[in-house]
Amino acid sequence: MKRSFIALLSAATLLISAAGCNSNDSVKEAQKVNEVKADSATANTDMGKIEEKGMDYDSKFMTKAASGGMLEVEMGKQVAARAVTPEAKKYAQQMVADHTKGNAELMALAAKKNITLPTTLGDDHQKVLKDVVEEKGVKMDQEYMKEMLKDHEEDVKEYTDASIKAADPDIKAFAAKTVPMLKMHLDMVTKMKLTVDAAK
Repeated sequence: MKRSFIALLSAATLLISAAGCNSNDSVKEAQKVNEVKADSATANTDMGKIEEKGMDYDSKFMTKAASGGMLEVEMGKQVAARAVTPEAKKYAQQMVADHTKGNAELMALAAKKNITLPTTLGDDHQKVLKDVVEEKGVKMDQEYMKEMLKDHEEDVKEYTDASIKAADPDIKAFAAKTVPMLKMHLDMVTKMKLTVDAAK
């Protein structure tokens, strides 16, 4: 009796903490922390406000990129394990390999720049993961390729923008260096999606 009560209590605690997690978007939480850091780091001068604006753009780009990178790896692992088409499997494996490396670089850069990154997927990315992995068989592969096409179109734009607009030269260089990889992923998914969409 006592053991089942403890188990029930543990389950309730998990549900409460899960509910709490759902209401706090990890990307927004990380951005709030970075805003506080930027506020305390810049003096209340015109120059300080210009720097703060640049830091704000940079930290928002980094936090979103971190969540996106985690999505690529997490979803890639799940799809690689369950894909039925060779194209979806191959693409998912490529995403895990490339984005694991990219995520490590992003984390090292964020640590160097004192930028807090989310440690879990943001709400938008959690929804994408759920939508894909809830599907089965060819339907999952097709949903995955659809999301990867959309995701990499957005990534190419965001990283290209950051390679021009980022205030910090190292963040700008990181974004510029990552664009060719993202364009390669976009080309791959554009071609492979046609075959996956035709699969029965």
